[in-house]
Amino acid sequence: MLIIKEEDIKVPLDVSQEARETYINNYMEITRNTGKLMLFAGDQKVEHLNDDFFGDGVPSDDNDPEHLFKIAANSRIGVFATQLGLIARYGMDYPDVPYLVKINSKSHLVKTKQDDPFSTQWYDIEQVARLRDNSGLKILGIGYTIYLGSKYEAEMLYQAAQLIYEAHQYGLLTVLWIYPRGVAVENEKDPHLIAGATGVGACLNADFVKVNYPKAEGMKTEEAFKEAVLAAGRTKVVCAGGSSDDPEVFLKKLHAQIHVSGAHGNATGRNIHQKTLDEAVRMCNAIYAITVEDASAEDALRIYKGE
Repeated sequence: MLIIKEEDIKVPLDVSQEARETYINNYMEITRNTGKLMLFAGDQKVEHLNDDFFGDGVPSDDNDPEHLFKIAANSRIGVFATQLGLIARYGMDYPDVPYLVKINSKSHLVKTKQDDPFSTQWYDIEQVARLRDNSGLKILGIGYTIYLGSKYEAEMLYQAAQLIYEAHQYGLLTVLWIYPRGVAVENEKDPHLIAGATGVGACLNADFVKVNYPKAEGMKTEEAFKEAVLAAGRTKVVCAGGSSDDPEVFLKKLHAQIHVSGAHGNATGRNIHQKTLDEAVRMCNAIYAITVEDASAEDALRIYKGE
């Protein structure tokens, strides 16, 4: 495991001098002093409504939003990402959890055949900073989703640019979710298009950019994904976890994303929270081991199994 020093962090030049130390401290905490991000994604209550939290194979506990907070509080994570409303409602009981506020969200009800996706911001950075300061919670950053290729992309790009600039004034880290989506997008998981998305994240000055793992033809996906990592430059790439998968398959794929493709982390939701609390905590710890501690997929699987 490579430990970075504070002097090795390249602080973006838009971070105010007053917030520079806060930014560095937040960066070190959110990456556990390694530069790699283990993000536990808990924003699906809006994105997928209740589809991810109720049904066959999903434990009844997952239907309660507090299940997410219990997992975050009892696991080894870099940060827990969710909406401000949930943080305001549950944060007082989970003050030690590191939080990332998801600034925009939309449901999946309006399909592309009806209209291109657009997810507008819910809060401004001053409101997030006020919550941080008034609550004393460890709010380390903000997240925002862009649907690249949507006819509304210009507005989302503008909002993201403004939010990132303002967040850096307060020393907050920034994570962009960027998904190519809309009528103009023929293949959302084309490796070259995914690389274009990470490049957009760099141009917007995001600290991290979350993208879907591409599907490649004619070459191994982990090799194809290297294009996206390189295209992001100093903006670090993390991979979306996707729908629930067999734990061994998921952990092996995660290991390849980080240790072959060169991604600097992951953002995992359903593969964690669609489990009982004990199992979810073990999965979090397994993912953390691969992401932050450079563990092998085999060692991570043993952690997940409780061996």
